[in-house]
Amino acid sequence: MRDDLIAERMRKLAALRAAGVDPYPAQIKRSHTISELLDKFKSLEQDKKEVAVVGRVMGLRNQGGLLFADLRDETGQVQIVAKRNEVADFELLRDTLDLSDFLEVRGVPFTTQRGEQSVGALSARIVVKSLRTLPSSWYGLQDVETRLRQRYLDFLLNPDLKDLFAKKFKFWAEFRAFLTKAGFQEVEMPVLEPIPGGAEAEPFLTHHKALDWDFYLRISLELPLKKLLVAGFEKVFEIGRIFRNEGIDAEHLQDYTQLEFYWAYADYNDLMKFVEKMYSSAIKNVFGTLTLPWNRKKIDWTPPWPKVQYYDLFKKFTGLDLKTVTRDELYMKALKENLKPELELGRGRLIDLLFKKMVRPTLVQPVFLVNPPVDIEPLAKRLSGNPDKVARFQVVACQTELGKGFSELNDPQDQRDRFTEQMDLRAKGDKEAQMLDEDFLVALEHGMPPAAGFGVSERLFSVLAGKPIRELVFFPPMRPRDTNESGDRE
Repeated sequence: MRDDLIAERMRKLAALRAAGVDPYPAQIKRSHTISELLDKFKSLEQDKKEVAVVGRVMGLRNQGGLLFADLRDETGQVQIVAKRNEVADFELLRDTLDLSDFLEVRGVPFTTQRGEQSVGALSARIVVKSLRTLPSSWYGLQDVETRLRQRYLDFLLNPDLKDLFAKKFKFWAEFRAFLTKAGFQEVEMPVLEPIPGGAEAEPFLTHHKALDWDFYLRISLELPLKKLLVAGFEKVFEIGRIFRNEGIDAEHLQDYTQLEFYWAYADYNDLMKFVEKMYSSAIKNVFGTLTLPWNRKKIDWTPPWPKVQYYDLFKKFTGLDLKTVTRDELYMKALKENLKPELELGRGRLIDLLFKKMVRPTLVQPVFLVNPPVDIEPLAKRLSGNPDKVARFQVVACQTELGKGFSELNDPQDQRDRFTEQMDLRAKGDKEAQMLDEDFLVALEHGMPPAAGFGVSERLFSVLAGKPIRELVFFPPMRPRDTNESGDRE
């Protein structure tokens, strides 16, 4: 059936060419977008002003000597009315026009007897002959996989989705404007790195032919940005793509957008005040309110947010005291809770595993979770007066992490020791442990000012919008499929 429909459209394509019509012309006549036409409709109609519009045919009604088409561009939709005695080559147009074709129309605005704003065509030509029709059942289609594989159709037939993406772009623009106003300079750091650093994640590996060297796709923006602090920059940020070779779920993708900024001569207390203002400003400006629905609850993002001690919360929900608990005790607890810990996991990774499964699900309203053990944050400065903790916070809400910041470790010897510990964990089989980056250590040895840094990914917007993260990227990665009759791959 699909092949028959394509064959019929190919026949119409041949008919257009046989009549001397170019079905894919390079030049298009357009005097107004459809929204401009509708905004000025009364005056254009009164003056009988000729207009030229172009768009995709989303509805088509053939009544013999009369042809009605619903024409849509990115800005809106308008009805086109073509009559046999007013449009040259009317029969050719009527016999070859299909849903999903692009049509250029020159005509005069008028209002039908039913009160519908329309354009009476004086001329009309097909400027893109589509070979596939749009699926009529798309609105009722619940198969997320199909929508994500043919995302162009999802956007075309679901205007609300475009509006959601417009909000996402505005959200990042709000962050960018907030940081710029605060004196931060936007920069761009390399995507290819000889040593991946700044996070605990498994990287992607690629080969640079010109240099004949293997590089990693960056898993974080952190280390190059901190080198700029060494270089004398005091306020820098980047909004860019990072890549982590990990699983897919409602909160995780392999490549996604992240914001990170670094602020010389500030600490994590300064950062918490700044982040509260930045988040609340962006949320209010994009969503129009600071109270948003999540999982049948109302989440209130109004500052100030409570500060909650990591050690206290961990003990409350696991029964384990991080001041004294051993690695083996953590491992046995994870086994008891059926968390299936891997044998090679170190103390920090086990703490993180238990936290994510037993503690974090208890946090629904926004909080700052502060001062975790040094085991889980190799790049943060130790807490003054308590070297077993680090001066770090996480923004936690809706049972997940939605941002992280800390006072940056700038002691090169302490950083080397922690990198060495991470390398020991890698040697034992922990693929996500951080690598020792000698170039970064050399930079630290030249002196990095006291500083605070913060990072947040597009997971934040997905939670605020109430959508899985992969539904909020244009073309999420999908497992390839074999080609079938519809042109998909299965």
